[in-house]
Amino acid sequence: MAFRLIDILPSDHAQGQFLGRAETADGPVVIAIREGRVFDITDVAASMSGAIARRTFDGGREIGMVDDGLPDGWTLLSPIDLQCIKASGVTFALSAIERVIEERARGDAAKASEIRAQLEEKVGSGIRSVVPGSAEAEELKAALIEEGMWSQYLEVAIGPDAEIFSKSPVLSSVGHDAPIGVRSDSSWNNPEPEVVLVCDAHGEVVGATLGNDVNLRDFEGRSALLLSKAKDNTASCSIGPFIRLFDDGFGIEDVRNAHIELNIEGADGYLLEGENVMAEISRDPLELVRQCLSEHHYPDGFVLFCGTLFAPTQDRDTPGAGFTHKEGDIVTISSVRIGRLSNRVTTSRDAPAWTMGIGEFVRNLAGRGLVERI
Repeated sequence: MAFRLIDILPSDHAQGQFLGRAETADGPVVIAIREGRVFDITDVAASMSGAIARRTFDGGREIGMVDDGLPDGWTLLSPIDLQCIKASGVTFALSAIERVIEERARGDAAKASEIRAQLEEKVGSGIRSVVPGSAEAEELKAALIEEGMWSQYLEVAIGPDAEIFSKSPVLSSVGHDAPIGVRSDSSWNNPEPEVVLVCDAHGEVVGATLGNDVNLRDFEGRSALLLSKAKDNTASCSIGPFIRLFDDGFGIEDVRNAHIELNIEGADGYLLEGENVMAEISRDPLELVRQCLSEHHYPDGFVLFCGTLFAPTQDRDTPGAGFTHKEGDIVTISSVRIGRLSNRVTTSRDAPAWTMGIGEFVRNLAGRGLVERI
């Protein structure tokens, strides 16, 4: 998919500051975009983690204007490198209901439609109206237990503790225009369009980007203990296109009010559109960051997927079977203040091999004399 930088940045990009990464013939570089111009800042900050830790966003070698795009031979990468990749789940009422459906259907998509109608009637209005961890939430929990409707997913939806998990290993995420993978043995799966908060080692949020937390509903539906197989596979985590840094014109309130649009175009002519409205999230994004940091340390910083409202239920082929991906689907996630992230679906088996881990990353920078600038 050929693209222009101007098409994947927000329309007000000239008023904001953005950070990203690109692959070159020499190795990865750190990019800054400010006032409509693109800079290579690798000589002052050789890693994204270091740039954020030291707030090294200025300087660098000017490459050109945004309208000119990236130099020939450069490929856009995920905008993060050494940060841990964390994710929060079941942060919207609808996603909580869908997780319970997966659990009760035991990963069988054909059973989902009937279960969905029952749960929405008995559970939906309740979990939309309570604050997680509150006395009202405890009362609702007791009532649902008595009715035989309780679930481990409802525990993290309305209980005091959010679901926080490790989405993907360091340096494994893919960026805009890269293939994104689902397991070849999954028959019920979906994209998850999300805001991704970018945090330093102290848990301070310095910016936001977009992400696709690819999910295998059949795997997790069979057992919650299969979460890592459902979530963490080659090319199953897409982040980008750039990090929009917080400043006077863009901040956490913009995240809280963001609308995340999803568009899926199939090679078979299939079209699906959806929206993730951050105002409907059950826990504030900063509360999710607090719970992610908790009693943990992330010396190179971390990024946090905030969860999604969107769970596609529209039938694609078989009536009542809901949505699942097909190879060749183009998934586009966008938000007017953050940008546009697009990826073509393949299988994790056939996706390009992940070859640059931490060791290779450090060896590459050492060979370029950049280790001291990590």
